[in-house]
Parts: sequence; structure tokens; C-alpha cells
Amino acid sequence: MGETLRPEIVVVPGGRGTRNQPHDELVAWIQQAHQTSRYTTSVCTGALLLGAAGILEGLRATTHRLFFDQLFGAEPTLERVVEQGKVVTAAGVSSGIDMALRLAQLIAGDDVAQAVQLSIEYDPQPPFDAGSPAKAPEPIVQLVRQLGATAG
Repeated sequence: MGETLRPEIVVVPGGRGTRNQPHDELVAWIQQAHQTSRYTTSVCTGALLLGAAGILEGLRATTHRLFFDQLFGAEPTLERVVEQGKVVTAAGVSSGIDMALRLAQLIAGDDVAQAVQLSIEYDPQPPFDAGSPAKAPEPIVQLVRQLGATAG
């Protein structure tokens, strides 16, 4: 990965590339960057790489629910955003926006975070109340589990 920088904030995104592949060089970079970062964060299955780096050991953390069993070292929780000191994890893709707004609040204050929220017009009003397995109809939950089982 070349020269290791000292980022203030590390954001590890999720996606297929975070699963079922060797990431030794990336995991080593994350470990090193975490030593001096102000915040080390992940969205969705990016948490799997934080876990592989040993950063989540003994912490509560979240990721996409389908991958809780791969969240090694952490205590999985259903919260959308979990703060554990300088480690912040977000569940699925949409919770990444919630995490970003929380980081903006921590770094720059309430006014800036609210201004960011307003500027991106983040005012969620989903057409369905099916954003968690506890709320979604059981056939939809099973469909997502089936699709997730076949995802790379």
C-alpha cells in the first residue's frame, strides 16, 4: 500500500471486496493508521476488516446483520451506529450517513452537522417500514437472507 500516512479519520467502506478475500496488506495498513488516528470507522462490512485488524476486540460493534457471525472479536449489536471511544461502526449502507453526521458533530459541533444534514437534504421518509428484521415481513427477511447467502 506504499507509504503509511497518519490519517485523522480512517473510514473503511463495506461491499463485496471486504469479504472472502485475503487483505493482509490492507489490514496491516488499518492497524498502523489506527494507532494515530483520531477516529477509526467502518460502514457495513468494512467492520470485518476492523475485526481482522484486531481493532474491535472486546468492543461492541455493528455491521450488516447478515455478517454478524463474521464480526470476530466484537460483540455485535443491532444499533445503527456504535461509538466505542475512537472506534465508530455503522450498520448497513444508509447508516453510514448517520455515522458521518455524528462524526461531523463530534469534530465541528451541532451547527455544522445540522448544516451538512440540511445541505444534503437528509430527511429520511422511506416508503416502507421494513428497515430491520424486527419490522420487515418474514418472507422479505427470508428473501434477503437467501440473497445474502449467495453474495460473494
